Amino acid sequence: MKKKQMVLGVGLGNNFGVHAGAWRMPHVNPGAYTNIDVTVEQARTAERGGLQFVFLADRLFLHGDLAPTPPMFAMDPIIVLSALAQATERIGLIGTASTSFTEPYLLARQLKALDVISRGRAGWNAVPSYEPDAFANFGKERPPREKKYERLHEVMQVVHALWGSWGYEAGQPDQNGRFADPAHIRPVNLHGTHVGARGPLPIPPSEQGQPVIVQPASSGYGLQAAGMYANVVIGMPSTIQESQAQRETVRRAAEMAGRDPEEIKFIAFTGYGVGDTVRAALDARRALDDRIDLRVPLARLGALLGLEQEFTHADQPLTPERLASARAYPGNPRSAQAMTLAREGWSPRDILAHGVLDHYPSVVGTAEQAADHLQEWFDAEAADGFLINVDNFHHGIDDFVDQVVPLLIERGIFHNGYEGKTLRDHLGLPAQYGLDPRIRTSST
Repeated sequence: MKKKQMVLGVGLGNNFGVHAGAWRMPHVNPGAYTNIDVTVEQARTAERGGLQFVFLADRLFLHGDLAPTPPMFAMDPIIVLSALAQATERIGLIGTASTSFTEPYLLARQLKALDVISRGRAGWNAVPSYEPDAFANFGKERPPREKKYERLHEVMQVVHALWGSWGYEAGQPDQNGRFADPAHIRPVNLHGTHVGARGPLPIPPSEQGQPVIVQPASSGYGLQAAGMYANVVIGMPSTIQESQAQRETVRRAAEMAGRDPEEIKFIAFTGYGVGDTVRAALDARRALDDRIDLRVPLARLGALLGLEQEFTHADQPLTPERLASARAYPGNPRSAQAMTLAREGWSPRDILAHGVLDHYPSVVGTAEQAADHLQEWFDAEAADGFLINVDNFHHGIDDFVDQVVPLLIERGIFHNGYEGKTLRDHLGLPAQYGLDPRIRTSST
């Protein structure tokens, strides 16, 4: 029996990196924010390492303060991924598109076109928008949560129906006969409270049939939707135990929807900064920290340690007196990590460089430590794979590909080159065309 292997993807975005100081580094071209050639090189590097996908998040409004840092979300993901489809050969291409604004016919057409262009490598991160600023950009008020998910269900069902509206049975073009059998290219005629479409789409199946569906880990309405539609669920757990619980919750939701939970991959966010030594990795993160205002992060670190006074000597370990007064918050893994590092004698600056304020678990250290972290979570069945977040795109993806990936291959937990051609192949997902017939649909 073939050994189970992990899935790895990398998050792309503003061409600089997830660290707010990355764009200020001396080797960086600050004008690269919307340079597609830079994005192409990042995707090609990930493909060179055999990563199964690149991932583009999105916000439908200008997000962040432009004075200190560029936004993480720049251009439309579907357009960017269309460019990447022509510049890469195997890596999967997953992009975010909101279900809250775009009509399902247009969504279905754009995403299936991307899937055909990429020869079956497309994935759709299907999410409802929640920010008032996003709704304001479409001249709307933010609706109640239940209404957003009512629309999501209708959009998902119409999009899936449209994807399947050009049936496989329509056949291949025959120059001595007909182009396609119109009896198998049919309207869907679905209309709900929020959206509807007649169809059909003028696009035949891609090499994987239709795009892979990705959704975020959530609860309530979001969990129900993921159980019904998602092929991949991406979460942001802080610990192995939390990740195991999220993964199991998603699997139960799939079972409740009538699906096989083995068909859903749970992917966890994680971050890395790799160096030849721990000290080298910390110094690289500190070089980025040097280019931002650290007063707020240091204040947050003080709060994690239960200390009220500011750090007047942030490059020196805490004094015995301050250590004695420090307290970790019960149940807060970041606070516990910060407390452990402080007791080990790391300075406040070094504790920050370890990534204790990151929104996801981060390893700032050697390639072996990064591989150990991934393997520990994977072996514990806390995740089927990981979405890698990189501080500095200029070298960070290369570092991961050249230093961490070979260790994972050597340990037999990551593939050594692509075996298939489509994103479904890479993820080990079953074929699907149109809406999963096992799913009980709402009244659309």
